[in-house]
Amino acid sequence: MNIVGIVGWRNSGKTTLIARLIGIFSERGISVSTIKHAHHAFDIDHPGKDSFLHREAGAHEVLVASSRRWALMHEIGEGEEPALEEHLARLAPVDLVIVEGYKRHPHIKLEVRRDGQEAPALADGDEDIVAVIADFPLPDSAIPVLPLNDPPAVAHFIAEYFKLNV
Repeated sequence: MNIVGIVGWRNSGKTTLIARLIGIFSERGISVSTIKHAHHAFDIDHPGKDSFLHREAGAHEVLVASSRRWALMHEIGEGEEPALEEHLARLAPVDLVIVEGYKRHPHIKLEVRRDGQEAPALADGDEDIVAVIADFPLPDSAIPVLPLNDPPAVAHFIAEYFKLNV
């Protein structure tokens, strides 16, 4: 399974870029799945819904299914957060998995940077970052720099890196 992480600090444009990349790859016949890491408690369920009531009553897992999609909610409780590998193992086979977040996990990553960003560059000291996607020039970069405003160029880099048929 080809796995590429899109990492960067908050509000750097990761989600917008990933959405564009998914569209580009899908148009080219490359199947894509994503994993998005959430740092805080999140919920895809809503009070008053049957599935919410099931979870609230103590169900360990709740699977909501329809003719169009299904979602599995698994309660961790006070347990340890599963590793990225565990989540990857749950996915159906695809050509490419794009991971948003997990910036400290060892997998191939591209870092998104914005001009004026005060946070430190992630690529400094992380050999798993193989390119930077930026909205400003980085002439002294030791790794490729891709234009943030050109998602097709980023998609091309990823396709070439993983030798995906496009």
